[in-house]
Amino acid sequence: MKIGIPKEIKSQENRVAITPSGVRELVKFKHEVYVESNCGLGSGYEDAEYIKAGAKVLPNASDVWKSEMIIKVKEPLESEYKYFYPNQIIFTYFHLASNKKLTEELLKSKVIAIAYETIRGKDGSIPLLRPMSEVAGRLAIINGMWYMFKTNNGTGLLMNGTPGTEKANVTIIGGGVAGKAAANMAANLDCNVTVIEYDENKIRDLFDLFGNKVNLLKSNEANIEKAVINSDLVVSTVLIPGALAPKLVTEKMVKQMKKNSIIIDVAIDQGGSVETIDHATTHDNPIFKVHDVIHYSVANMPGAVPKTSTNALTNATIDYAVKIANGNLKELIKKDPGFKLGLQTIDGKLVFSAVADAHKLPYTNIDEL
Repeated sequence: MKIGIPKEIKSQENRVAITPSGVRELVKFKHEVYVESNCGLGSGYEDAEYIKAGAKVLPNASDVWKSEMIIKVKEPLESEYKYFYPNQIIFTYFHLASNKKLTEELLKSKVIAIAYETIRGKDGSIPLLRPMSEVAGRLAIINGMWYMFKTNNGTGLLMNGTPGTEKANVTIIGGGVAGKAAANMAANLDCNVTVIEYDENKIRDLFDLFGNKVNLLKSNEANIEKAVINSDLVVSTVLIPGALAPKLVTEKMVKQMKKNSIIIDVAIDQGGSVETIDHATTHDNPIFKVHDVIHYSVANMPGAVPKTSTNALTNATIDYAVKIANGNLKELIKKDPGFKLGLQTIDGKLVFSAVADAHKLPYTNIDEL
């Protein structure tokens, strides 16, 4: 199979979809890999390393996009829609529930869209979302610390304080992969950490992990409101794979927060769970203020640490990329129910129900195709 790796063009997106070692795995199975020139520079990989791994370097994105399968990091942007063609496979993070325009273009072009974020493992986990969630959870705490600095127009509070001074109150909504990573970093910094989670089993797992290092609360409106109002930093990590996130932090809560306190929405690319965050920001212009509260909603947070992120992502995606390239796609869908959940569009049909519900578009059960 001819496999293309285009350069990411989203603002400040320095990740690349695959490392040279990942290319080597694909070439081992006799696939032809075409990478766009300089696509790996942001992550520290030069063209020569891809050539050594067996890839062919092409100077133009348009030539790379002619490939039968495209592997990316982020969703295609509007300038890339013109490259779509029937039965082309695009394997990337799509987050289509918050992007109707892209959904319609994929349908119109009859692209086979396979989303990293909705593939399930045999244990019910989301293996291709996990690595970036782990990175984003850690970065949320680092960015929160940065925006507390008075030199960045923050409150001037040192998150973990000093002996005899106050520490930051950090509330993390959601105890999944990103929430756990954020809680671990904040707790290790010795902040006052509250984690709010709905699932009773997860609450007990979190207690087994953190013990009394964090305060665990059941997710409900009253607990969220009380914790948010008293927080110096709120990190919302709530995500429903493939669907729009629920609005758990209301504008009423935000109005009652301390001046220059901070909200970071890790799942903004899935619509976000904070009522006062109505758009994604970029690394070029990451924050805005509403009701004197700093809001951070960068949709590609892991792009700030591409060396780590690209390696972690390739570690997770390469086995699936090899399976897709090696096998009959229909047989793979039949044999692996977790992989089947990654399918978003195929043959001009929308086959992921949560996206259809979000955009009020016709849904087709993939088993009927």
